[in-house]
Amino acid sequence: MTKKQDQDESVEKIDDENIEATEQEAPEDDLATQLETAQQSAKDNWDKVLRAQAEMENLKRRNAKDLENAHKFALDGFVKALLEVKDSLTMGLKTAQDDNASVDSITEGLEMTDKVFLSTLEKFGVELLNPTGEAFNPEFHEAVTMIPMPDKESNSVLEVVQHGFTLNGRLVRPAMVVVVQ
Repeated sequence: MTKKQDQDESVEKIDDENIEATEQEAPEDDLATQLETAQQSAKDNWDKVLRAQAEMENLKRRNAKDLENAHKFALDGFVKALLEVKDSLTMGLKTAQDDNASVDSITEGLEMTDKVFLSTLEKFGVELLNPTGEAFNPEFHEAVTMIPMPDKESNSVLEVVQHGFTLNGRLVRPAMVVVVQ
């Protein structure tokens, strides 16, 4: 072999070695890049999971607090409305203690207070049961006694001893009644 051939072979050998080295480094660099990308992606995803869990915990706490407040202050509007009735009763008592108070004025004040009270209850879905003259209904009425009366319709309510009440159509207290036998 000549010197030139030796040099050509050496150059080819060096080129082959460079190509092989580049080929070997390229996959390693590519794998290292892929590994870094995968690790970064995993880190980002883990961060998202942690944030989502924290958000869920905050949401649970917020909902629990809202529910607690709803239970605690559910009757707020009802109480404010009942304060009107309390004010009316206080005025009635003050009027009754006046030296110029008459039975008629006290009765009138009590009737007005009763109307205010019933209208307040109606605002919140409470209805008065006054079944006088109606047919006896054991679902809404409780018979205290039965009186025979031939001129009245049998099994009808003659008198209401105590009014009953419903809340949004559901019985709270039955009306205590006297029934015709």
